[in-house]
Amino acid sequence: MPDAIMVEGLTKRYGDVTALDGVDLTVPEGTVLGLLGPNGAGKTTTVRILTTLLRPDAGHATVAGLDVVRDAHRLRARIGASGQYAAVDDHLTGAENLEMVGRLYHLGARRSRERARELLDRFDLADAADRPVRGWSGGMRRRLDLAGALVADPPVLFLDEPTTGLDPRARIALWDVIAELVREGTTVLLTTQYLEEADRLADRIAVVDRGRVIARGTAEELKDQVGGDRIELSVTSAASLEHAARALAPLALGEMQVDAVALRMTIPVTGGAAALTQALGHLAAERIAVRDAGLRRPTLDDVFLTLTGRQADERTADDKTEETVR
Repeated sequence: MPDAIMVEGLTKRYGDVTALDGVDLTVPEGTVLGLLGPNGAGKTTTVRILTTLLRPDAGHATVAGLDVVRDAHRLRARIGASGQYAAVDDHLTGAENLEMVGRLYHLGARRSRERARELLDRFDLADAADRPVRGWSGGMRRRLDLAGALVADPPVLFLDEPTTGLDPRARIALWDVIAELVREGTTVLLTTQYLEEADRLADRIAVVDRGRVIARGTAEELKDQVGGDRIELSVTSAASLEHAARALAPLALGEMQVDAVALRMTIPVTGGAAALTQALGHLAAERIAVRDAGLRRPTLDDVFLTLTGRQADERTADDKTEETVR
């Protein structure tokens, strides 16, 4: 399967700040690559270069077989992009917004109107098509923005944190739309801070931090990299928490996380349910009262804390630099 996106050694600097430091990526046709990383990791800079909005300082990238620098003008007609904030005109109706995009793509007035109505139907926006967008909900505006990215029926789509700020129902609805596009053959590069979003949509995932790709794989492979299963339990007192930490230390595959305020602890283990049974046996033998206990797979925070050393929503010194060029 040929690569729809190919990136080699991509580098971008803003003064003394290195936003991208030799990024390598490949995305086969008809697949989704999830680009994960904390704020300021370089995700948006990567998308801006691949969509011809920025020139790299070094490296090489092609999208749909076209060089992002040398063939920038031709490439713009073959890609679609939807960002963190819906790029729609509040004073126009939904139909007028999409017709305007069609005219910018030189589709002509008639085809622009036809394409607008097709996409409004597809995104379940037909009932609101002739109302000004300023009265639309956030989820509707995001769907309209994604529809705008599809007006020219591009083979490659860039989605830069498209569900940030959406409620769970609107997020799931947008996931369904994206999955349908991929089934029809669209290639997607998706940047996100949500592992569950990448888990749902991405064939492969690349984790970036401070301008570098630091891990690659499927969602399950990334979870395995941070230690597999976790036992979570809570006890009834601070003394019991300290006692439990000593009793379960031999089972831990890595550093235990202890919350002295909530009287909770998390222990990385292997063996799944058998490890939980063993842990509860240790606690019973030590006569430690347990309020609740359970087994879970790693979460987004587990992955980010292990791979980047910080939470997904923590900000870095170069965030402000990256934001100023958006």
